[in-house]
Amino acid sequence: MPPFPLAEGSLFILHFLRVLYLLYIMNLPSRLRWLWLTLAVVVLDRATKAWFDTQTTESWRHELVHHFVYLVHSTNPGIAFGVLSDSASAGTRILLIAGSIVVISVLAWLLVASHGGGPLTAAGLALLLGGATGNLADRIIHGAVTDFFEVWLPFLPWRIFNPWPAFNIADSAITIGAILILLDVIFPPQKSPKHLRTTFV
Repeated sequence: MPPFPLAEGSLFILHFLRVLYLLYIMNLPSRLRWLWLTLAVVVLDRATKAWFDTQTTESWRHELVHHFVYLVHSTNPGIAFGVLSDSASAGTRILLIAGSIVVISVLAWLLVASHGGGPLTAAGLALLLGGATGNLADRIIHGAVTDFFEVWLPFLPWRIFNPWPAFNIADSAITIGAILILLDVIFPPQKSPKHLRTTFV
């Protein structure tokens, strides 16, 4: 497996964490402070994809956890689960890029301007925004999204999920973000008695 430049990577991460801390302590509205999470997802996603793009070749494969998790190098010009992966035309690429820009714009507006939902919703929107931005950058630069995690789920009866379609950091952030928002909808935060009194006055 190609070596990873640990010293340079550690120095970069330290500087990156320092920037995140400075952004966090700035006097920003509470919803805007979640943008540090978006930034973290984008940087981590771009860094990992750049490593796989430069250090491995397509179809490269390495077993990480025996018969369970593999590192791979695959590209997907389509969307989730390989949908539209066989249609790598310029028209499809433009359509996916335009759709991603619309989604990112809506997510950014919801994160910055919307006051609905609690901290879980804000964190979920930030993760969704970071994941969508990371994959959009791939589509613009390479015309396809780089995936590198592959998981086998032998306990599932459906062969289509063995292996589970390859994914990346951005995809993981999108999935976690959607789960957080769903949890906030199903289990909304309880309003304090003081807030209730203010509401009904």
